[in-house]
Amino acid sequence: MKVELLAHTPDPDMLCAYAAHICYSTEPFKADRSTRILHKVMANGHLSVLEHASFTFLVEGLSRVASHQLVRHRLASFSQQSLRFTKAMSTTFFSPPGQDFGPFYEVAYAEYQRLLAEGVHEEDARYVLPQGVTSRLVVTMNARELRHFFELRCCLRAQFEIRALAWVMLAKAKAVAPLLFENAGPVCLQGLECPEHSFVCPLNSKGKKGGLE
Repeated sequence: MKVELLAHTPDPDMLCAYAAHICYSTEPFKADRSTRILHKVMANGHLSVLEHASFTFLVEGLSRVASHQLVRHRLASFSQQSLRFTKAMSTTFFSPPGQDFGPFYEVAYAEYQRLLAEGVHEEDARYVLPQGVTSRLVVTMNARELRHFFELRCCLRAQFEIRALAWVMLAKAKAVAPLLFENAGPVCLQGLECPEHSFVCPLNSKGKKGGLE
């Protein structure tokens, strides 16, 4: 999997701090107060100001299994490679760790190639492709939705592939907006109680601060 931060709002920390300042003060904005302002509004749950900063990622090599989970985050924009208009390549299949689905993929891909050779259109031939086929997509989220995404998908309860994606996206977002994503990640790392009460966390850290995987 390859993840690239294509674009982001210039100086996202400062912009969101300024938006928060506008809500609560008529005094001139002072940039050196950005940290204090953001800490205060986020602690108070005033997260709407985070929606002014957006981040756009290119994701390559993500399986359809994981991309179907990703697009469930509806407060985001997605542009995904279409297998209706493009052809799948023989190398674009993903197997989970510890599994080798290669032989099955080879059979499925051979059938896919046979259908194309017989003149079947890509949009119909793609029906025989397994969900392990990978694609590329561009995804854009604002900082508020990204934090929500990281809470859910960085968690050890998340499926391994989208969890790996979430941690990489978090690292790249945090590099350009350290204040907005200072404590982003699963709720257990924020010292909060895990909302999944019916599941046993591998870290056994409900309501406690845990360590990174």
